[in-house]
Amino acid sequence: MLLGVRGVGKTVLLDRVHREAQGAGLATIMIEAAERSALPALLAAELHGVLLRLSRQRKMRDMASRALRVLAGFVSALKVKYGDIELGIDAPPEPGVADSGNLEFDLIALFEALGATASASGTALIVTVDELQYVPKPELAALIAALHRTAQKQLPILLIAAGLPQLRAQAAEAKTYAERLFEFREVGPLDEKASEDAVAKPIRARNADISTDALRMIVNETQGYPYFLQEWGKHAWDVAESPPITAADVERASDEVAASLDGGFFRARFDRLTPSQKRYLRAMAELGPGPHRSGAIARMLDRKVTSLAPTRGQLIAKGVIWSAARGDTAFTVPLFDRFMRRIMPGAEWRE
Repeated sequence: MLLGVRGVGKTVLLDRVHREAQGAGLATIMIEAAERSALPALLAAELHGVLLRLSRQRKMRDMASRALRVLAGFVSALKVKYGDIELGIDAPPEPGVADSGNLEFDLIALFEALGATASASGTALIVTVDELQYVPKPELAALIAALHRTAQKQLPILLIAAGLPQLRAQAAEAKTYAERLFEFREVGPLDEKASEDAVAKPIRARNADISTDALRMIVNETQGYPYFLQEWGKHAWDVAESPPITAADVERASDEVAASLDGGFFRARFDRLTPSQKRYLRAMAELGPGPHRSGAIARMLDRKVTSLAPTRGQLIAKGVIWSAARGDTAFTVPLFDRFMRRIMPGAEWRE
């Protein structure tokens, strides 16, 4: 079982895994966790579709129909607890299976039914989950327990998930055996060669070119972050009057890139923050790109470290910052410090 733990390029990788699994004829679902969405609701809707498809196979009709009844019981039992489960299943619940209302017990029973169905059909169920760090601890614990049971019974269910770096610790806190159950792979920024290729190859494929200095400037500015490479490449292409794209073109494009990122990518994160959380991030930005010690941030705000711990924890939960080591804090995406200084200029943020 694989569990991705780095925020850079993870969604692209998950999408590729999902498409390749579909192309191989495997049963697969892909969901994206969110701060206010319950995992059972996300799973139930996607699993319903998979089981309906399996039930259309004559040899699988009975087993898939039973799994649908188990899913119906699961949904019925948890509708009261998770109000966003609004799934209607045209099958009577299987009495006494996955209908206790205890998420961990019920998810284990549901995954056992799903695994047995997948096994009998000669396929495997691939569950891909993006932004897994948003799943609350009790729901994450239930998911890990269900996967543990299917592994023990050698049922063909595989989880491929991705999230921000704190996910490794969250999984271990949810279930102590998570470290043994999953294989963790870190997906970091692209190296210099890969970054250059990501920009230069699409340009050269269109019978144009980009200078070495321009490439170096883009790689330095983006720090190998895939989405930023796309943004700089796009805007440099747009402003260049003729090939090759030069360092001067990249410099002219930088203002447009900043405006584009500020209006969308960065702003989407900023608008979810409370005033106190914004001040915390602005203090981090004043110190530079980071990572920074919690004590240094507290001194910048003239506060005690302990009084800022809740704010720091909330920002980690929102995926805006992360802790590479105890007491260290860093932004989850590069250049966020520059954005914070642009959007909160002056000294008013200290008040």
